Amino acid sequence: MKRHLVILARAPQTGRVKRRLGNEIGMAEAARFYRRLLDDQIRRMTRDPRWTVWLFVTPDTSLDDPAWRLVPVSRRKPQKQGDLGRRMKRPFLTLPAGPVVLVGSDIPAMRQHHIARAFALLGGHDLVFGPARDGGFWLVGARRVRPLPRSLFKGVRWSTATVLADTLAGLPRQVTTALADTLDDVDDADALRRLSP
Repeated sequence: MKRHLVILARAPQTGRVKRRLGNEIGMAEAARFYRRLLDDQIRRMTRDPRWTVWLFVTPDTSLDDPAWRLVPVSRRKPQKQGDLGRRMKRPFLTLPAGPVVLVGSDIPAMRQHHIARAFALLGGHDLVFGPARDGGFWLVGARRVRPLPRSLFKGVRWSTATVLADTLAGLPRQVTTALADTLDDVDDADALRRLSP
């Protein structure tokens, strides 16, 4: 069965990406940083034959953005409307059969072995999450052999230190979960400094 890797991405437009980081280092520099990070992530992940890469992008009108050039147009989809939970749930409900792993577009340490491990964990679990040190998660995956829990992402207090805990607490007891590697996204200058040697 085919494996699907979804990258949830925002078109790298100055002033529309990494705004918290931009307030500290300048909007143009934050957009350049995000563009490089996004390009590197897409390039690395599309080279791996173990999965098919899909981009779910925002704004919905950016499907032809040059940032997506490494992914065929047929595998670029709009995120559409809704809160983050609703937008993350959409790929799990609409992609062809097979396990799905969804990641953000700003995870500098993410490598193919992290994704391969998440897919391996789905071999014995319904859902997999990649925790982040800030209490959120950088990855969510679903085996999709039975319907996704209706409660997935309901009642989650987004952009707080309880995102992962809220998500797990809202799942039915019969849903099996596993935790993948802990990685972090880059939201602010402190996170950016932690990346520097």
